[in-house]
Amino acid sequence: MTVPTKEIVRVAAVGDLHCPKTSDEILGALLSHANDGADILLLCGDLTDYGKPEEASILAKLLAPVKIPILAVLGNHDYESGKWEDVSRILCDVGVTILDGDSSIHYDIGFVGVKGFAGGFGDRALQPWGEEVLKRFVRESIDEGLKLESALAKVQVAHRIALLHYSPIAATTDGEMSEIIPFLGSSRLEDPLNRYSVTAAFHGHAHHGTPEGRTKEGIPIYNVALPVLLRNFPDQPPVRIVEIPTAVGVS
Repeated sequence: MTVPTKEIVRVAAVGDLHCPKTSDEILGALLSHANDGADILLLCGDLTDYGKPEEASILAKLLAPVKIPILAVLGNHDYESGKWEDVSRILCDVGVTILDGDSSIHYDIGFVGVKGFAGGFGDRALQPWGEEVLKRFVRESIDEGLKLESALAKVQVAHRIALLHYSPIAATTDGEMSEIIPFLGSSRLEDPLNRYSVTAAFHGHAHHGTPEGRTKEGIPIYNVALPVLLRNFPDQPPVRIVEIPTAVGVS
């Protein structure tokens, strides 16, 4: 779907809704705030708590009144019960676009989404060496990075925004226990963001992380996990709204 270009696009983003663990009151407030104050809503994975269809149905009822476009990626919790296809179908039935290595263009911005995966960051990233099970783990991380790169390469517009569940940089995991940081994201997701000069990227998953960081090339990365937003912005509904100037990109 393509809609007319705007000089400034207000992007609302939140992840880790964990429906129905999170109360209807919190979810209703953030969805209403996004609907009234933004042009598009991004949901950064862990939409459900155990990946059950009945959980997705509860969330679908809450999402149904939202009138702005909704784009989403799934998170690790959405795969827990092996019913991720049902979860996706239920949410798509109320107008959510689930991205997994593909894109959707709105306001002449190409929104690209992948779940991503773990693996660690920089020179501490896991490498595909040793036992076969470890090689498969690292292969998944590599494949998600390649999926992101392929999707970005296919979007032929001036502005690209990435929607992820796992973090592409270590900075937005600051505050988490050091032992779990390799499981919160992978720098293999950062390389495609830099290579294609994305305007911004949004992710969740790191519940105790930091709300903002930048890639090595200065691209803004927003950790919009719901617990992060609740903790850092206690006086407003927990959804991050970022203005994207389509003429110049995010400063």
